[in-house]
Amino acid sequence: MGRRPVTQSVPQDGQSRLPSFDPSVPNPARMWNYWLGGKDNFAVDRQAAQRVLEVMPSMPAIARAARLFLTNAVRQLAADHGIRQFLDIGTGESRIVYVDHDPVVLTHARALLTSSPEGMTDYIHADLRDTGTILADAAGTLDFTRPVAVLLIAVLHFVPDQDDPYAVVDRLMTAVPSGSYLVMAHAASDIAPEASAEMARRYNEMSSASITPRSREQVERFFDGLDLVPPGLVPISQWDLPGRIDATVGGLVGYCAIARKP
Repeated sequence: MGRRPVTQSVPQDGQSRLPSFDPSVPNPARMWNYWLGGKDNFAVDRQAAQRVLEVMPSMPAIARAARLFLTNAVRQLAADHGIRQFLDIGTGESRIVYVDHDPVVLTHARALLTSSPEGMTDYIHADLRDTGTILADAAGTLDFTRPVAVLLIAVLHFVPDQDDPYAVVDRLMTAVPSGSYLVMAHAASDIAPEASAEMARRYNEMSSASITPRSREQVERFFDGLDLVPPGLVPISQWDLPGRIDATVGGLVGYCAIARKP
């Protein structure tokens, strides 16, 4: 098995939500890349990212923690629960389908995604809200009669309330069988509320995509009907990543959890 050609999908109504490439407008993926210490960003992204850091200096730590949580969750699901299929929406012997709507991420996917003989990877260029096209295209790589881990790391807070993010998650989890998992990290509105609100305000003034931090109660709703895996829904600084993140830098304002579909 190898890598299928990169797929570009558009909403079923034919109206694309996919953004065009504009280096003059700050971009969430490139800002995230900057906070992670990467080089795939422009001056406008760095300037916007620095403005966010003025009110939330912990953003690089948050970005690193989210990356570590993703790595930890995938290893745990593979080693302890035998999961071999992953649908990673944001971006070994496993089948992995990455989904993103950012053109910069798409360019890197075309260049970098490869597979071993035992595995298979694919990339779908689609918006998270277009679950129908995501699931239809992912079925070319994933076997939806077997458990799948749906990974939503730092992405659902880019879906505003008016687009009903709970329905998005429900459609994804309805499509996967019993024994599948939902893995999520989401920006919090109630851990450092003043800083979070100001961060969101600045972010939404500058970025090409707006952000909606949510409370613990609101994030917990995404897991309705699922069985949370210990330690449950917790601030990301409380996940079992000892010695790998500094939880004292301005507050790590995000929640994370893994849950199993009964």
